[in-house]
Amino acid sequence: QNKSRLQITDARPIEVGGLMLFGLWLLAQAAPQPTGAQDFAQYCAACHGMGGRGDGPNAAGLPTPPADLTTISARRQSQPFPLAQVMTKINGYILRDTAGAMMPEFGDLLDSPVVLVDTGDGIPTPTPERLLNLAEYLRTLQAGGA
Repeated sequence: QNKSRLQITDARPIEVGGLMLFGLWLLAQAAPQPTGAQDFAQYCAACHGMGGRGDGPNAAGLPTPPADLTTISARRQSQPFPLAQVMTKINGYILRDTAGAMMPEFGDLLDSPVVLVDTGDGIPTPTPERLLNLAEYLRTLQAGGA
């Protein structure tokens, strides 16, 4: 009987440690994703400015001025906000083959759980949630409320 009790006592630290690690893992999984506005402030504002007008503190030192992100919809005139194209640009797919592209690729930085998004073609497309949130935030910056 003493042996059983000794084995149970010896196992407790392992059980408790395992439960603690599992609890920490659960907390990490449940950590909220940054909002689109938070990701914009962290990754985009240095060049594009907090208002998205291309007037961030790093803009003056760039050979090509950053785009004014408040005019994305206006440049497309009567067409809706180009969600798919904006996400592709942020993710870096468009830039890989563009000589002299200044904007860094943010695909890896925005790695997050995947959500299904219909970008206008009727096909639900698996998309990182943070990438979608950032693109939706850019939609809110559009002049005229696009």
